[in-house]
Amino acid sequence: MGQQTLPEREARLGRPMGAAAGGRTTHGVVLVLPGGAAEGTRRGSWLAAMSARPLARELVRAGAADGLTAHVVRYRYQGWNGSAAHPVVDAGWAADEVVRRYGDIPVCLAGRGIGARAALRAAGHPAVASVLALAPWIPEREAVLDPDPVKQLVGRQVLIVHGTDDERTTPDLSYRFAERAKKANRDVCRFEVHTEDHSFGARMREVLALSTDFALGSLFGHGFSRPLTDALAAPPPLGLRMPLAAGFGRTNR
Repeated sequence: MGQQTLPEREARLGRPMGAAAGGRTTHGVVLVLPGGAAEGTRRGSWLAAMSARPLARELVRAGAADGLTAHVVRYRYQGWNGSAAHPVVDAGWAADEVVRRYGDIPVCLAGRGIGARAALRAAGHPAVASVLALAPWIPEREAVLDPDPVKQLVGRQVLIVHGTDDERTTPDLSYRFAERAKKANRDVCRFEVHTEDHSFGARMREVLALSTDFALGSLFGHGFSRPLTDALAAPPPLGLRMPLAAGFGRTNR
């Protein structure tokens, strides 16, 4: 893939949502990284970007008083494309663009599937304060032969969420990644959504509530809910197999 001549394109930030869209001062940014494909040189799909918007909308609604802005990143290419790891490069560009537009403010990288893996890999950018990784895509062959690095997560707060019945991305591989990450950085936790698949199904409201609690807490210093606090403090495996309670967001505090 690295030898193929690809069309010259630029990554883009989607329209701002939240504070910047309303002309208010931005104090923190969430960059939402869409899903994608293992391989592909077409531009990142419109459908993938649209599917990432509900998370962005939920976050800026809850973060209105804090001056939160969200952007959905538009990739140059729809694929990860092996060692090129195009979504990671695009995430780094997007973080640079946030600094250019808004100055020295904290950034949360948030994504699902391929976007989640890109968020974890791009976390070393100096502006990044936290990473929200929903059902990260980690290929089994690479997990065994060439595991993703974890040192870039040091100094960041990290939340991984995975459905136990996910057949598109493997929960056990995200657990193994979280184990390695926890050894490098104590501020890592992982929640399991029991009996749910890649879409989180009927539990999506709880996943959004957990994501909001984490993103606002990590960007603006709000206290985390008790389940998040406990998960971050607990040693493996407890803090990496924390069950997401039914009704989270209504009964979590």
